[in-house]
Amino acid sequence: MRRLFRSVRQFRSALRYQRNHIHNGLAKRPIISADKNLGSLYKSPHNLDIYRQGYNSSIISRALSTDAAKVTNGEVNRAGPFVEYERRIAAGELVDGDSCQVGTLRELQRLYDQLVESANACHLDRYSASEKSGRSRWLWSRLMPQSSYAPVKGLYLYGGVGTGKTMLMDLFFDQLPCNWRKKRIHFHDFMLNVHSRLQKHRGVSDPLEVVAGEISDESILLCLDEFMVTDVADALILNRLFRHLFNNGVILVATSNRAPDNLYERGLQRDLFLPFISTLKERCVAHEIGSSVDYRKLTSAEQGFYFIGNDLSDLLKQKFEELIGEHKASPQEVEVVMGRTLEVPLGANGCAYFPFEELCDRPLGAADYFGLFKIFHTLALDGVPIFGLHNRTAAYRFVTLVDVMYENKARLMCTAEGTPHELFERIVTISDAQHMAPRTSSRSRKNDDFDLCVDNELGFAKERTISRLTEMNSKEFLEHHAAMVAEKQQQQLILQEVGIENALQA
Repeated sequence: MRRLFRSVRQFRSALRYQRNHIHNGLAKRPIISADKNLGSLYKSPHNLDIYRQGYNSSIISRALSTDAAKVTNGEVNRAGPFVEYERRIAAGELVDGDSCQVGTLRELQRLYDQLVESANACHLDRYSASEKSGRSRWLWSRLMPQSSYAPVKGLYLYGGVGTGKTMLMDLFFDQLPCNWRKKRIHFHDFMLNVHSRLQKHRGVSDPLEVVAGEISDESILLCLDEFMVTDVADALILNRLFRHLFNNGVILVATSNRAPDNLYERGLQRDLFLPFISTLKERCVAHEIGSSVDYRKLTSAEQGFYFIGNDLSDLLKQKFEELIGEHKASPQEVEVVMGRTLEVPLGANGCAYFPFEELCDRPLGAADYFGLFKIFHTLALDGVPIFGLHNRTAAYRFVTLVDVMYENKARLMCTAEGTPHELFERIVTISDAQHMAPRTSSRSRKNDDFDLCVDNELGFAKERTISRLTEMNSKEFLEHHAAMVAEKQQQQLILQEVGIENALQA
């Protein structure tokens, strides 16, 4: 049985390696001249608009070595992210990156080299790690207080949307030795896990220390994607949590759209959050990816399921029925966290159908969405509205929903009142609002947009959501999604065959 699961794991790795992160927007595609517009809005036979993103491409060329990393016995010879990046370009698996990404890769390669050199001092090997449980570690620390910072500083990557931060961190993570205590996780998912552990350890004098002990026992190298603090409950515990984690020798690698000093900007009780920023800057090297290219928008939006217009519910249900095939859709119940469940109006064959109000106008959050996409790989969402002051809370939930879907590489099929840009036109930052035209004799109060929503955090996050919706509608993303679903189905067939064989032998 152990040999079987090893075979399945190798099969998954081979397929994953073959796809090489097509969804990151850097996958190989035809180079288009800068003056050629590839997309526009077009009318369907049903007299509805289907959103396609137009773009101009501009890629900076760079000469690279062709004999970067070698593949032997079906496994990549791990030499670090920079070498692997060159190997992929030489093999034609990625297009040439820009100079900003190359600078970031050098930082990741530097960190990789330091970790390899200091692996023993950092206690990265899981087989030589301490076997103390989180509570035992907490008890021991009461008797023998001690601090053990890692000899290597982490890395905090920040920059604009779609600049390749996640792809670069994943490339770094995939090059790390398999026996290291490491974890790569989305920040939303990480914080949900932290709160779940805190519930489990209620009654302990310092549950955060116990939770930090458990996390550091499992993972000394922690890679967090999309580091973004919007919740006051998260903001208030991050400083103490990471102080314990860093004291336990944890090394943090994180990606974010925000510079460290701009995290949780204008948030409630931000003065209590500021010590965390100081700790973060002390234990991590902050590096900005200064690229202005949004690689998600360089994908070809040719086969998307983003339908623009009103009264398109029947069309969406028809597309939903086509996707589920011979399966019969019915209401389902999904377990999320801590005993909570989420009602799915219609679900079948890995596809879920929701009216927008039931998923984003109810008190749901990241935990519910993560639970949903552990079961379903496709969401049909009916009636995404234009966002403004009147539905600001729903806009926040929609942003979180898209983040979770993107992290889980889920497929979105939806009807909406406008293009991704139009959905968020009334959401602006304070800076944007200050630059709006002031009232004059010809522009009176009656011409004001009273549904304008001035929200710094949401105004900042909307660019990421627009970028992700654009990519999720692209041919490349949908091809990657189809490959992922096919891989899972293949794994299920293998396991079913093994189950039948074991039953026959019994």
